[in-house]
Amino acid sequence: MKTNAVILSGPRQLSIGQLALNDPGAADVVVRVDHSGISTGTEKLFWSGTMPPFPGMGYPLVPGYEAAGEVLEAGPESGYRVGDHVFVPGANCFAPTDAGPVRGLFGGASRHLVSSGSRVTRIDAGLGVEGALLALAATARHALAGFDRALPDLIVGHGVLGRLLARLTVAAGARPPTVWETDAARQTGAEGYEVVHPDADPRRNYTAIYDASGAPDLLNSLIGRIARGGEIVLAGFYTAPISFAFPPAFMKEARLRIAAEWAPEDLIATRQLVESGALSLAGLVTHTRPAAEAPAAYEAAFTDPDCLKMILDWKGHA
Repeated sequence: MKTNAVILSGPRQLSIGQLALNDPGAADVVVRVDHSGISTGTEKLFWSGTMPPFPGMGYPLVPGYEAAGEVLEAGPESGYRVGDHVFVPGANCFAPTDAGPVRGLFGGASRHLVSSGSRVTRIDAGLGVEGALLALAATARHALAGFDRALPDLIVGHGVLGRLLARLTVAAGARPPTVWETDAARQTGAEGYEVVHPDADPRRNYTAIYDASGAPDLLNSLIGRIARGGEIVLAGFYTAPISFAFPPAFMKEARLRIAAEWAPEDLIATRQLVESGALSLAGLVTHTRPAAEAPAAYEAAFTDPDCLKMILDWKGHA
């Protein structure tokens, strides 16, 4: 079986091309993707060529780990049926080309995908384009969940991740957090919490600060804003080394935590929150482009300040 997919041949070298898929097994599903999201974190780093090296990295690759669509084929051991709607967190399912392998990092930006049934998550078809947001929402949930973790009273950054962190905090019944945002265009869209410019916030006794900005030079400023024994959670992805002055952190007895990507249980819990109405994904997708316009869509996702979240619409693709 062949499919159209986004292929990143090198930094800023992006196109739609045709690839062959690996044959599905008894535990696999074949999914026709309707919508896939563009990550302004990891995908931007691959696109710009600034991603630090890690195992399995290399070009050419199929990016994307935010795909939602319908099951076309379901193996008898997959646990799914034809017609089920699912979220696919990427897939390494592309057969080698004559020129060599095409890496599935993360392999979700494709019209069709083959994935193990154990990796996909059943979702409501009514979610539409918002179904592709499940991994990002699960990443926010992962940062908040667990034992001995304080919910944020300050969130830095009002992008999609920052908004999801704030919405999840409100949904948990906690006191609404303050959110910092320096871009005036992104200071709108709050639901049950306040967004302010950091210069307008005099508070210096925050218990838990969650940084969703990904800016590596904020740590000293944030340490100055926590209460004694307060925690700073790095929820973004940072390519530059992070450092801080030790004496202020020592006097505050500051704690530092890094929030990694979601785990399977986060996807399940987040889906339940969305389906119950406790967590809304509305208003987070600001731009949608046909998959045929992928090069322009990726450019806009990473360079247009008005683009909060870009979704590729694959429905017009064979």
